[in-house]
Amino acid sequence: MKWIVFVAAVLASGAQADIHPTPRPAPQDDVVSSRGATAIQTSTRPVERMMSQDRQAVTSTEASRTQVPRNDSSGTVQMSDRPRFRPDTLIPAASRTPRRSRDGGGGLCGRSSIQGTAIAPVTGPGACGIPDAVRVSRVSGVQLTRPARMDCDTATALDDWVRTGLLPTIGRTGGGAVGLQVAAGYACRSRNSQAGARVSEHAKGRAIDISAIQLANGSRITVLTDWNRGANGRMLRTLWRTACGPFGTVLGPDSDRYHLDHFHLDTADYRSGSYCR
Repeated sequence: MKWIVFVAAVLASGAQADIHPTPRPAPQDDVVSSRGATAIQTSTRPVERMMSQDRQAVTSTEASRTQVPRNDSSGTVQMSDRPRFRPDTLIPAASRTPRRSRDGGGGLCGRSSIQGTAIAPVTGPGACGIPDAVRVSRVSGVQLTRPARMDCDTATALDDWVRTGLLPTIGRTGGGAVGLQVAAGYACRSRNSQAGARVSEHAKGRAIDISAIQLANGSRITVLTDWNRGANGRMLRTLWRTACGPFGTVLGPDSDRYHLDHFHLDTADYRSGSYCR
Protein backbone atom coordinates (compact mmCIF):
# COMPACT_ATOMS: atom_id res chain seq x y z
CA MET A 1 0.00 0.00 0.00
CA LYS A 2 2.84 2.33 0.92
CA TRP A 3 4.44 1.48 -2.42
CA ILE A 4 1.39 2.48 -4.35
CA VAL A 5 1.20 5.84 -2.51
CA PHE A 6 4.90 6.50 -3.26
CA VAL A 7 4.52 5.84 -6.99
CA ALA A 8 1.48 8.14 -7.25
CA ALA A 9 3.35 10.96 -5.54
CA VAL A 10 6.28 10.65 -7.99
CA LEU A 11 3.99 10.72 -11.03
CA ALA A 12 2.15 13.78 -9.78
CA SER A 13 5.35 15.77 -9.25
CA GLY A 14 6.57 14.94 -12.84
CA ALA A 15 3.30 16.13 -14.44
CA GLN A 16 3.52 19.46 -12.65
CA ALA A 17 7.08 19.96 -14.00
CA ASP A 18 5.94 19.29 -17.61
CA ILE A 19 3.08 21.84 -17.68
CA HIS A 20 5.03 24.72 -16.10
CA PRO A 21 4.90 27.67 -18.60
CA THR A 22 8.06 28.91 -20.31
CA PRO A 23 9.18 32.32 -19.03
CA ARG A 24 8.38 35.15 -21.55
CA PRO A 25 10.53 38.25 -22.14
CA ALA A 26 9.44 41.24 -20.16
CA PRO A 27 7.33 43.67 -22.24
CA GLN A 28 8.78 47.02 -23.20
CA ASP A 29 7.82 49.99 -21.14
CA ASP A 30 4.55 51.56 -22.25
CA VAL A 31 4.40 55.14 -23.47
CA VAL A 32 1.93 57.32 -21.67
CA SER A 33 0.07 59.83 -23.88
CA SER A 34 -0.62 63.43 -22.94
CA ARG A 35 -4.19 62.46 -22.08
CA GLY A 36 -3.07 59.93 -19.48
CA ALA A 37 -4.09 56.83 -21.45
CA THR A 38 -1.54 54.09 -22.06
CA ALA A 39 -0.55 53.77 -25.73
CA ILE A 40 1.08 50.72 -27.31
CA GLN A 41 4.63 51.47 -28.44
CA THR A 42 5.03 50.12 -31.97
CA SER A 43 8.63 51.23 -32.57
CA THR A 44 11.66 52.13 -30.55
CA ARG A 45 12.47 54.92 -33.04
CA PRO A 46 11.56 58.33 -31.62
CA VAL A 47 8.85 60.19 -33.58
CA GLU A 48 8.97 63.97 -33.52
CA ARG A 49 5.63 65.72 -33.51
CA MET A 50 5.08 68.23 -36.36
CA MET A 51 4.62 71.77 -35.18
CA SER A 52 1.39 73.51 -36.21
CA GLN A 53 3.18 76.04 -38.43
CA ASP A 54 5.02 73.23 -40.25
CA ARG A 55 1.76 71.35 -40.81
CA GLN A 56 0.18 74.48 -42.33
CA ALA A 57 3.17 74.97 -44.64
CA VAL A 58 2.89 71.38 -45.92
CA THR A 59 -0.86 71.78 -46.49
CA SER A 60 -0.35 75.03 -48.44
CA THR A 61 2.35 73.42 -50.61
CA GLU A 62 0.14 70.45 -51.50
CA ALA A 63 -2.78 72.74 -52.33
CA SER A 64 -0.63 74.81 -54.71
CA ARG A 65 0.24 71.65 -56.66
CA THR A 66 -3.42 70.89 -57.33
CA GLN A 67 -4.91 72.77 -60.29
CA VAL A 68 -8.45 73.94 -59.70
CA PRO A 69 -10.39 74.33 -62.98
CA ARG A 70 -12.10 77.66 -63.43
CA ASN A 71 -14.65 78.54 -66.10
CA ASP A 72 -14.23 81.89 -67.74
CA SER A 73 -17.12 83.96 -69.08
CA SER A 74 -17.25 81.94 -72.31
CA GLY A 75 -17.40 78.60 -70.49
CA THR A 76 -13.81 77.64 -71.30
CA VAL A 77 -11.98 75.78 -68.57
CA GLN A 78 -9.03 77.92 -67.55
CA MET A 79 -6.19 76.35 -65.58
CA SER A 80 -4.29 79.54 -64.95
CA ASP A 81 -4.95 82.84 -63.24
CA ARG A 82 -3.06 84.66 -65.99
CA PRO A 83 -5.45 87.15 -67.69
CA ARG A 84 -6.60 86.27 -71.20
CA PHE A 85 -6.19 88.53 -74.23
CA ARG A 86 -9.10 90.82 -74.90
CA PRO A 87 -11.23 89.69 -77.86
CA ASP A 88 -10.69 91.49 -81.16
CA THR A 89 -14.20 92.93 -80.96
CA LEU A 90 -13.00 95.26 -78.18
CA ILE A 91 -10.22 96.66 -80.36
CA PRO A 92 -11.14 99.23 -83.04
CA ALA A 93 -10.52 97.83 -86.52
CA ALA A 94 -8.34 100.81 -87.48
CA SER A 95 -5.95 100.20 -84.56
CA ARG A 96 -5.59 96.43 -84.97
CA THR A 97 -2.21 95.08 -85.97
CA PRO A 98 -1.75 91.64 -87.52
CA ARG A 99 -0.73 89.07 -84.92
CA ARG A 100 0.87 85.75 -85.69
CA SER A 101 1.97 82.78 -83.66
CA ARG A 102 4.74 80.72 -85.20
CA ASP A 103 3.87 77.87 -82.88
CA GLY A 104 2.14 75.39 -85.20
CA GLY A 105 -0.07 74.14 -82.37
CA GLY A 106 -1.10 77.61 -81.25
CA GLY A 107 -2.75 78.79 -84.45
CA LEU A 108 -2.21 81.92 -86.52
CA CYS A 109 -3.01 85.58 -86.05
CA GLY A 110 -3.49 85.17 -82.31
CA ARG A 111 -6.25 82.54 -82.69
CA SER A 112 -6.02 78.81 -82.10
CA SER A 113 -9.05 78.38 -84.39
CA ILE A 114 -6.99 79.49 -87.42
CA GLN A 115 -4.67 76.73 -88.62
CA GLY A 116 -1.91 76.97 -91.19
CA THR A 117 1.59 78.45 -91.33
CA ALA A 118 3.22 81.85 -91.23
CA ILE A 119 5.15 82.43 -94.44
CA ALA A 120 7.66 84.90 -95.80
CA PRO A 121 6.34 88.22 -97.14
CA VAL A 122 4.77 87.85 -100.57
CA THR A 123 6.21 90.30 -103.08
CA GLY A 124 4.98 91.32 -106.50
CA PRO A 125 5.04 94.14 -109.03
CA GLY A 126 3.36 97.44 -108.26
CA ALA A 127 0.80 97.21 -105.46
CA CYS A 128 0.85 93.41 -105.39
CA GLY A 129 2.10 91.57 -102.33
CA ILE A 130 1.39 90.66 -98.71
CA PRO A 131 3.89 92.16 -96.23
CA ASP A 132 2.76 89.99 -93.31
CA ALA A 133 1.50 86.82 -94.96
CA VAL A 134 0.03 83.58 -93.68
CA ARG A 135 -1.11 80.45 -95.48
CA VAL A 136 -4.44 79.32 -94.02
CA SER A 137 -5.63 75.72 -94.26
CA ARG A 138 -8.45 75.53 -91.68
CA VAL A 139 -10.71 77.93 -89.76
CA SER A 140 -13.00 76.99 -86.86
CA GLY A 141 -12.64 73.31 -87.75
CA VAL A 142 -13.63 73.77 -91.41
CA GLN A 143 -11.00 72.72 -93.96
CA LEU A 144 -10.13 74.86 -96.99
CA THR A 145 -9.92 72.68 -100.11
CA ARG A 146 -6.56 74.27 -100.78
CA PRO A 147 -4.45 76.51 -98.52
CA ALA A 148 -4.90 80.20 -99.27
CA ARG A 149 -2.42 83.04 -98.79
CA MET A 150 -3.78 86.16 -97.11
CA ASP A 151 -3.12 88.67 -94.34
CA CYS A 152 -4.28 88.25 -90.76
CA ASP A 153 -7.23 90.66 -91.07
CA THR A 154 -8.67 88.48 -93.84
CA ALA A 155 -7.91 85.28 -91.93
CA THR A 156 -9.74 86.49 -88.82
CA ALA A 157 -12.69 87.75 -90.91
CA LEU A 158 -12.97 84.33 -92.54
CA ASP A 159 -12.80 82.66 -89.13
CA ASP A 160 -15.52 84.97 -87.77
CA TRP A 161 -17.81 84.27 -90.71
CA VAL A 162 -17.38 80.49 -90.51
CA ARG A 163 -18.00 80.44 -86.76
CA THR A 164 -20.94 82.87 -86.57
CA GLY A 165 -22.46 82.46 -90.05
CA LEU A 166 -21.54 79.23 -91.84
CA LEU A 167 -21.69 76.68 -89.03
CA PRO A 168 -24.99 77.87 -87.49
CA THR A 169 -26.64 78.25 -90.93
CA ILE A 170 -25.69 74.81 -92.25
CA GLY A 171 -26.35 73.18 -88.88
CA ARG A 172 -26.74 69.39 -89.21
CA THR A 173 -27.60 69.49 -92.93
CA GLY A 174 -25.66 66.66 -94.54
CA GLY A 175 -23.89 66.05 -91.25
CA GLY A 176 -22.63 69.63 -91.06
CA ALA A 177 -20.14 71.77 -92.97
CA VAL A 178 -16.61 70.34 -93.14
CA GLY A 179 -15.01 72.20 -96.05
CA LEU A 180 -14.89 75.39 -98.10
CA GLN A 181 -14.26 75.16 -101.85
CA VAL A 182 -11.67 77.86 -102.55
CA ALA A 183 -12.06 79.32 -106.05
CA ALA A 184 -9.31 81.95 -105.65
CA GLY A 185 -6.93 83.35 -103.08
CA TYR A 186 -3.94 85.62 -103.60
CA ALA A 187 -3.40 86.65 -107.22
CA CYS A 188 -1.57 89.65 -108.64
CA ARG A 189 -4.24 90.97 -111.00
CA SER A 190 -6.78 93.70 -111.61
CA ARG A 191 -10.42 93.52 -110.61
CA ASN A 192 -12.19 90.71 -112.49
CA SER A 193 -8.92 90.41 -114.46
CA GLN A 194 -10.04 93.27 -116.67
CA ALA A 195 -7.46 95.41 -118.44
CA GLY A 196 -7.29 98.95 -117.07
CA ALA A 197 -9.28 98.10 -113.94
CA ARG A 198 -8.08 98.92 -110.44
CA VAL A 199 -5.89 96.46 -108.58
CA SER A 200 -7.95 93.68 -107.01
CA GLU A 201 -7.97 93.01 -103.27
CA HIS A 202 -6.78 89.53 -104.24
CA ALA A 203 -3.48 91.17 -105.23
CA LYS A 204 -3.04 92.44 -101.66
CA GLY A 205 -3.91 89.21 -99.85
CA ARG A 206 -7.20 90.69 -98.63
CA ALA A 207 -9.66 88.51 -100.55
CA ILE A 208 -10.85 84.94 -100.95
CA ASP A 209 -13.44 83.44 -103.31
CA ILE A 210 -15.68 80.57 -102.11
CA SER A 211 -17.63 78.51 -104.66
CA ALA A 212 -19.10 75.69 -102.57
CA ILE A 213 -19.68 74.27 -99.10
CA GLN A 214 -18.64 70.66 -98.56
CA LEU A 215 -20.78 68.58 -96.18
CA ALA A 216 -19.82 65.64 -93.98
CA ASN A 217 -21.88 63.16 -96.04
CA GLY A 218 -19.86 63.96 -99.18
CA SER A 219 -22.40 66.25 -100.85
CA ARG A 220 -21.86 69.92 -101.70
CA ILE A 221 -23.86 73.12 -101.76
CA THR A 222 -22.59 75.13 -104.74
CA VAL A 223 -23.16 78.78 -105.56
CA LEU A 224 -23.53 78.04 -109.29
CA THR A 225 -26.23 75.36 -109.06
CA ASP A 226 -27.99 76.07 -105.75
CA TRP A 227 -28.34 79.85 -105.63
CA ASN A 228 -32.06 80.75 -105.34
CA ARG A 229 -33.03 77.07 -105.49
CA GLY A 230 -34.85 75.44 -102.61
CA ALA A 231 -33.49 74.97 -99.12
CA ASN A 232 -29.85 75.07 -100.25
CA GLY A 233 -30.49 78.35 -102.06
CA ARG A 234 -31.97 79.87 -98.91
CA MET A 235 -28.94 78.79 -96.89
CA LEU A 236 -26.59 80.32 -99.48
CA ARG A 237 -28.43 83.64 -99.31
CA THR A 238 -28.15 83.57 -95.51
CA LEU A 239 -24.42 82.88 -95.83
CA TRP A 240 -24.04 85.81 -98.23
CA ARG A 241 -25.88 88.06 -95.76
CA THR A 242 -23.92 86.93 -92.66
CA ALA A 243 -20.62 87.57 -94.47
CA CYS A 244 -21.60 91.23 -94.78
CA GLY A 245 -20.02 92.61 -91.62
CA PRO A 246 -16.97 90.45 -91.02
CA PHE A 247 -15.95 91.36 -94.60
CA GLY A 248 -15.84 94.80 -96.19
CA THR A 249 -16.98 93.54 -99.61
CA VAL A 250 -19.35 90.65 -100.30
CA LEU A 251 -20.29 89.88 -103.91
CA GLY A 252 -22.51 87.04 -105.14
CA PRO A 253 -24.50 85.93 -108.18
CA ASP A 254 -26.81 88.96 -107.95
CA SER A 255 -23.93 91.44 -108.23
CA ASP A 256 -22.68 90.84 -111.80
CA ARG A 257 -21.82 88.15 -114.33
CA TYR A 258 -18.33 87.69 -112.88
CA HIS A 259 -19.68 86.18 -109.65
CA LEU A 260 -22.32 83.74 -110.84
CA ASP A 261 -20.42 80.76 -109.44
CA HIS A 262 -18.80 82.08 -106.24
CA PHE A 263 -18.85 84.51 -103.34
CA HIS A 264 -16.14 87.16 -103.39
CA LEU A 265 -15.15 88.13 -99.82
CA ASP A 266 -12.60 90.82 -99.04
CA THR A 267 -11.57 93.11 -96.19
CA ALA A 268 -11.44 96.42 -98.04
CA ASP A 269 -12.25 99.27 -95.64
CA TYR A 270 -14.98 101.63 -96.82
CA ARG A 271 -15.95 104.76 -94.92
CA SER A 272 -19.63 104.07 -95.58
CA GLY A 273 -19.42 100.51 -94.22
CA SER A 274 -19.52 97.11 -95.90
CA TYR A 275 -20.40 96.89 -99.58
CA CYS A 276 -22.60 93.84 -100.23
CA ARG A 277 -24.31 92.94 -103.53
